[in-house]
Amino acid sequence: MQLNKVHSVKTIERVAAELGETVELIFELAIDMETEDGVIWVYGLGDDGVIAFTPFGIENLQERIEMHQRRAH
Repeated sequence: MQLNKVHSVKTIERVAAELGETVELIFELAIDMETEDGVIWVYGLGDDGVIAFTPFGIENLQERIEMHQRRAH
């Protein structure tokens, strides 16, 4: 997938729900991801931002979840 052709992102809450994981776990696994990995911060009028993922970011996140699960067992 070409990274400069992103047409949508999903918030961390939506990704967690779709993957059946907690927001806390997704945040823990995503905090060191970079923009090149498919994660961005979205800011509104307030000072707080929310993590959002491109389709490529969700793929990367799924790999991180699998690695996390293997380490846990």
